[in-house]
Amino acid sequence: STLYRISSGILFFIYMAFPTTNSTQELPAVNQILQSCGQAPVTTLDQTNPDVAIAYSTLTQVSQEVQAEGWSFNLELDYEFTPDTNNEILIPNNVLQIDPAPEYFELDVIRRSGKLYDKVKHSYKFTNVLKCDVKWLFDWVDLPKPIQDYIIARAATIVSSRIVGDSTQYQMLGQKEAYNR
Repeated sequence: STLYRISSGILFFIYMAFPTTNSTQELPAVNQILQSCGQAPVTTLDQTNPDVAIAYSTLTQVSQEVQAEGWSFNLELDYEFTPDTNNEILIPNNVLQIDPAPEYFELDVIRRSGKLYDKVKHSYKFTNVLKCDVKWLFDWVDLPKPIQDYIIARAATIVSSRIVGDSTQYQMLGQKEAYNR
């Protein structure tokens, strides 16, 4: 969104559509969320529609939160990271969490500036392959159907509280969320 000031000093926002990564696959999920809240389905993920913007942003937020728990489909143990030509280990953008494998118990590393940083040596330099336990963030299309269903149910519960505010609807959606989990 962009903030504009008109001559009378009044401020107003112009909401601009922003692209989505998998809009054709995410649209049915957003529509399920909207319909769960008693809202009409839409034909596009047009971010100028406040309900669509809330549903879509909630979907992406909940997807990240659920995936951050670490499930069989996105948790990889002993994944090898090889230092690059600068002896740095770059972390891919879709890594939610990265920890050295248990065999490296003496290491205290964190993610900093998109790379692994050794807090003990105060350095980004690594000379050997490092095995890490990784939680990956996947795009919507790559999520297993049961995880998608759970994310939709959880997002619908949250969107209901944000848009509708009906405690009975919220409770019913919360029960569906618990069932899907």
